[in-house]
Amino acid sequence: MTKFVPYLREEVIERDAAALLAEYAQARGTAIDLPIPIEDIVEKHLKLGVEFDDAHRRFGVPRSGPDSDIIGAMFFDEKRIMIDESLDPDEHPEREGRYRFTLAHEGGGHWRLHRHLFAGNPAQTSLFAGAAPLPSFICRSSHSKERVEWQADFYASCLLMPRGLVFAAWDERFPDCRRHVMGRSRRDAIGLIADAEERHDQLNVEEWETGLAMEAIARPFAEMFLVSPHAMRIRLETLNLLLREAPKQQVFAGGE
Repeated sequence: MTKFVPYLREEVIERDAAALLAEYAQARGTAIDLPIPIEDIVEKHLKLGVEFDDAHRRFGVPRSGPDSDIIGAMFFDEKRIMIDESLDPDEHPEREGRYRFTLAHEGGGHWRLHRHLFAGNPAQTSLFAGAAPLPSFICRSSHSKERVEWQADFYASCLLMPRGLVFAAWDERFPDCRRHVMGRSRRDAIGLIADAEERHDQLNVEEWETGLAMEAIARPFAEMFLVSPHAMRIRLETLNLLLREAPKQQVFAGGE
């Protein structure tokens, strides 16, 4: 059953993510430090169960490639999250950043923003006694542009990469507080990649335009926040720290 998901302003979503971090810090009597303890927040603070399973087999959806399209599912009434086994960090440590983002997407974004819309959904109750309950909804990478999924993604980015901590990390790495604007020339690209202490000799202009250069700059921050370079690059763009082109008639100075 399709549910209408209302529009939410970005600042409203970011404010709730900040509130969740504050609630956790107060409950634990500790300051929030990096990387964000998303497992503790989801499992110990929000008290949501987390399990891994083959999501495509579980829901009878054939895989169309090596990567899973179904990344997770939410069972609101059971306070339970299922994550595809391909993201299990014990089995696939190289995907820990993706796992953490999925956990924040489900246990942060969907739980905080959408459970009042889906909890008690009669579609979650099986028609057959004793049968496994159905999820409130299934999260798929191919549906990431849908409003409900975009909201959960944005919530996850705010939760794992809080604005204040991102700016602090950026200012520490770049004391002049300057934003990075991606130039279209190879000379500009080389200069930026040198700032990020990355190799540039095998990259070309076309690759810069696909965002690889931006992710190279984002990579040290991604390691600090324990997220993927892709997720970090998007967050830096959202905060106007990393731009594809310089806005017209705008001078970049320090601070927000």
